[in-house]
Amino acid sequence: MDQVKIGRFIAKCRKKTNLTQMQLAEKLNITDRAVSKWETGKAMPDSSIMLDLCDVLGISVNDLLCGEVVAMDNYNKELENNLLDMIKQKEQADKRLLSVEVFIGITATIVLFALIFVAAFIQMETWLKISLIVFGFILFLAGCFYALRIEQVAGYYECKHCKHRYVPTYKAVNMAMHMGRTRYMLCPQCGKKSWQKKVLSKD
Repeated sequence: MDQVKIGRFIAKCRKKTNLTQMQLAEKLNITDRAVSKWETGKAMPDSSIMLDLCDVLGISVNDLLCGEVVAMDNYNKELENNLLDMIKQKEQADKRLLSVEVFIGITATIVLFALIFVAAFIQMETWLKISLIVFGFILFLAGCFYALRIEQVAGYYECKHCKHRYVPTYKAVNMAMHMGRTRYMLCPQCGKKSWQKKVLSKD
């Protein structure tokens, strides 16, 4: 998808409906800065407000993603292309998120051991040593929480039995036995437990 083209199209449709950036932003409960970023091609509208945006501008989501009003004879083809582009972008974003997860996990672990090392080998008062260790564990647990949250929402887990791919709940991921990113969980489709691998694509 061409973000610059989409941005120009949003600007054109906004002006056609006699709305300023501020007025459009107010209708969508966002900032005019966000609208400005769309129109300059620096960002895309969030999927949560795409339908509202299209409703205000009097266009379809397919028109928006194409950056132009799509003729009916090309509608299905353009819709398919846009869906494939969105799937590809999600896969790339999930891949980046999983890299961030690894970074957070490693950083949190290093910080924890560094603070424990400092508390153990550097002369200081007992209360300060305890504070450092407690602070290290708090940072470590916070890092684990965010890393696990990323693992839950990025990509999908695939059931070994029925091959169903889905996004589990945070509780299911947190409570499951695991080896790396493979977790022993209950499939919501077939109701069987298995070691389920993390995959990036839906199909």
